[in-house]
Amino acid sequence: MALNQHHYEVHTEWTGNRGEGTATYRAYGRDHTINSADLPQILGSADATFHGDKDRWNPELLLLSALSECHMLSYLHVAVTHGVVVTSYLDRAEGTMILNPDGSGQFESVTLRPQVGLADPSQAELAEQLHAEASSKCFIARSVNFPVHHQVAQQA
Repeated sequence: MALNQHHYEVHTEWTGNRGEGTATYRAYGRDHTINSADLPQILGSADATFHGDKDRWNPELLLLSALSECHMLSYLHVAVTHGVVVTSYLDRAEGTMILNPDGSGQFESVTLRPQVGLADPSQAELAEQLHAEASSKCFIARSVNFPVHHQVAQQA
């Protein structure tokens, strides 16, 4: 593998066979597990709207989480390179998905709402500008085909 390539692997196993398999649309559960190496298992399902378990992670939430987490990690990196000391970071991300008449769907957009605490409040303007650079470096945001917006707020 080349130095500039990174490989990731997960194992997703459907655990929702209720005895009939997929004999009918409502006969099967959407539950599944996601595993990777020695990491804690993720209990997944479909969104409750699609007959899933509301107490488990669904693919839509996982995608939104990946975007939020990636932006945060990219932002922390960019802050270091610009000498901005971040003391806290909180994001309340939201995404909008649309369903099409043929049963398909896709995300229309995601809005990240990072609130960043700074050691030096006089760097607030620079810190806000760094979100654009972080977004351009975020591997996940660069991989999706819908806009990822940012509504930045500084923490007190």
